[in-house]
Amino acid sequence: MARSAAHRFSGASAQRDGNAIRNYLESLHHKDLALACACAAGSEAGWEFFVAQFRQELYRAARAITGGGDSDARELADSIYADLYGLREAEGKRRSLFGYFHGRSKLGTWLRAILAQRHVDAIRHARRLEPIEDESGAENSQVVERVQADAQGETDPDRQKYLSTLQAALTAALAALEPRERLRLAYYYADERTLAEIGRLLREHEATVSRKLERTRRNLRESVDTALRRDKQLSDAQVQLCYEYAREEWPFDLTAPLQTTETTVEATGGES
Repeated sequence: MARSAAHRFSGASAQRDGNAIRNYLESLHHKDLALACACAAGSEAGWEFFVAQFRQELYRAARAITGGGDSDARELADSIYADLYGLREAEGKRRSLFGYFHGRSKLGTWLRAILAQRHVDAIRHARRLEPIEDESGAENSQVVERVQADAQGETDPDRQKYLSTLQAALTAALAALEPRERLRLAYYYADERTLAEIGRLLREHEATVSRKLERTRRNLRESVDTALRRDKQLSDAQVQLCYEYAREEWPFDLTAPLQTTETTVEATGGES
């Protein structure tokens, strides 16, 4: 509450009105603030209560925001668990997104705002990845022309080469993961299991599953990017084409290596 008040009155003069501060503190949503503090501190009981109370609300909000199917909504809702728990560390401490909740609104309202901002950020990020021509953008211009030609039914003769190159890089990156990491991916993307179901299968907390999935996705993207640029000697524009063509029509079947992983992990009792 002290931190919340300090944030609220940070721009005020040194001689603060005691009544104003008192009224502000009384207006806070104290139960929600206490829950956020417990989750930020890593309380297992707090997390279990949070997930039980807000999981369905997050999914409903995500469906309303994306306007898409259940899969899009589930991925958007699940994407914030890792940051709520705290992925990155600063000076030896986890930095939880809950640290930015000050109790001025209901926790559900704040979470919906976070989801909406994530959705907007994802759209902006996708737009930034779209090629634009600059003063020295001959390659980018070529990317634009190829994508536009594809849209008009004129298939890029190198399209299959780019897709094959991306598939090889992705398959190699998956093979380099620990078996348990691949199993989480298989459960989430191939089987479309919920975080709670995966947690029960792997004997992990729901937030832990989300955090580890996020880390695996990030590591996969970095590995694939490195392979395309360093090993395959592709330019930034060519790497962009690989992803652009894959987004238009995902041509890869990664079921086999993920199923192999599941069999291996189950045979060893779920341990990697």
